[in-house]
Amino acid sequence: MAWDPKVYAEFAQPRLRPALDLMARIEADAPVRVADLGCGPGNVTRLLKLRWPEAEVTGVDSSPEMLESARAGGGGVTYVDGDMAAWEAGAPLDVLFSNAALHWTGDHDRLFPRLLAMVAPGGTLAVQMPHNHYAASHSLMAEAAAAGPWREVLAPLAARFPVAEPPFYYDLLAPRARWLDIWETEYLHVLSGDNPVVAWTMGTALRPLLAALEGRPDWRDAFLADYAARIQAAYPPRSDGKTLLPFRRLFLVARR
Repeated sequence: MAWDPKVYAEFAQPRLRPALDLMARIEADAPVRVADLGCGPGNVTRLLKLRWPEAEVTGVDSSPEMLESARAGGGGVTYVDGDMAAWEAGAPLDVLFSNAALHWTGDHDRLFPRLLAMVAPGGTLAVQMPHNHYAASHSLMAEAAAAGPWREVLAPLAARFPVAEPPFYYDLLAPRARWLDIWETEYLHVLSGDNPVVAWTMGTALRPLLAALEGRPDWRDAFLADYAARIQAAYPPRSDGKTLLPFRRLFLVARR
């Protein structure tokens, strides 16, 4: 299930805004050790380095393609290959940052306390995750996955709801944190192009489904056409030709 940095970067600006909103809520004057967990192509990691130029900033990702793109961007950041669910910092972190990544992992009831435990006393865990899995972009994906001969392959992949409701994270982290802020924001992304919501999901949620059908290009094309038709009806272009994509995201900032 390889990542394609070029496809992911097609909507770089709307994907960047939540990261900036999360970064703005971190109150850290001079952190020494900063990590970006699930750093992807490194565009946000480089912004962390710009904010704290004296800090040792490390980007962590398990995708060779993303890490290659990140390292090509330079910026004085160290990039390491690591599984988000198992990576260990080695020494306490002043800021542990993760933007639009941890929804790919499971077992959040164990993962989030472990991440907070990697943060030094007085340090910050800052996380943003898409919380849009009930939206038409995802529910129609599940419908299309169940609507053809590919259903046994795709239906389990389309049924993931990896991000819990905010009270779950509050109950998990409040007893362990000195200070905790949890909120949700629904962004209204204004997209251009022909059926751009399909293009958006091809860079993220649709990836594992298409990868699962690599050996059956006929199924892949038919499934994608079915999904695209459903999405076109659910997200029609406005009178100016633009398409609106409401997208809900969950944020949390915990200070030890």
